[in-house]
Amino acid sequence: MNKGLIAIAVILAGLGIVVFSSVYTVHQTQQALVLQFGAPQRIDTEPGLHFKIPFVQDVVAIEKRILALDIEPEELITKDQKRMVVDAFSRFKITDPLRFYQAVRTTGQARTRLQPILISTMRGVLGAEDFLTLLSGERGTLMAKIADEMNKKAGDLGVEIVDVRIKRADLPEANKNAIFNRMQTERQREAREERALGDEEARRITARAERDRTVLLAEAEKQSEILRGEGDGARAAIFNSVANRDPEFYSFYRSLQAYRAALGSGDTTMVLNPKSDFFKFFGDIGTVQGNGGR
Repeated sequence: MNKGLIAIAVILAGLGIVVFSSVYTVHQTQQALVLQFGAPQRIDTEPGLHFKIPFVQDVVAIEKRILALDIEPEELITKDQKRMVVDAFSRFKITDPLRFYQAVRTTGQARTRLQPILISTMRGVLGAEDFLTLLSGERGTLMAKIADEMNKKAGDLGVEIVDVRIKRADLPEANKNAIFNRMQTERQREAREERALGDEEARRITARAERDRTVLLAEAEKQSEILRGEGDGARAAIFNSVANRDPEFYSFYRSLQAYRAALGSGDTTMVLNPKSDFFKFFGDIGTVQGNGGR
């Protein structure tokens, strides 16, 4: 009786072990690779309860989530010979579980294989750019280029590089002061060149303005001399015309001008003969005044 119960218990235990060994669960964050004596049989991606042949088939769980790949900050040289320290990381996911298992088997080994790929690709892409480009808005384009290059190199690992991010790009501490001083010197040189160009342009403008001023003054002087000559000519023509029509009046007018010029200031003393030609018109006035007195 006891032997029968023991046998039943053993059979039930064996059946339990068989049933337990033939059932496995696929989590929603994972995918399962079923192996039979080490040879891949199928891939189960649907979450839930699945079955396998007990003691013959094994199940390897493989991540479906996006995984992170972080590296230590790397020092590299840019196209313009600037040393810089780049701290970057990448994210990847397993897209081909069978190839992934055959190539690296575990996510730890995958990270080991991907790290040198990320470093070499980053050196190649960033080393072909200038330092200022890495600090500009083109950084996103460069990160996408690194991800594309990594996908080409890591395609046989069964993974896909989702993206690459640069957390920090900076100069090494030992080079910061030297780079700053060199940049300051360069900017000062550019400032001196700009000032020299400005001074040269100012002198050119001033010389042009002085030349234009001289030309304008000469032209105005020329025009004034022409007008003055024309006026003097017209004046002389009028005098000649008057002199021809009435010589005696013209002589009287000229004498008045001489009187004004000689006696107009009021402080002039002259000793002249009253019978000189200069006073000939005064003689007539005296006669008139004498006749009137008589």
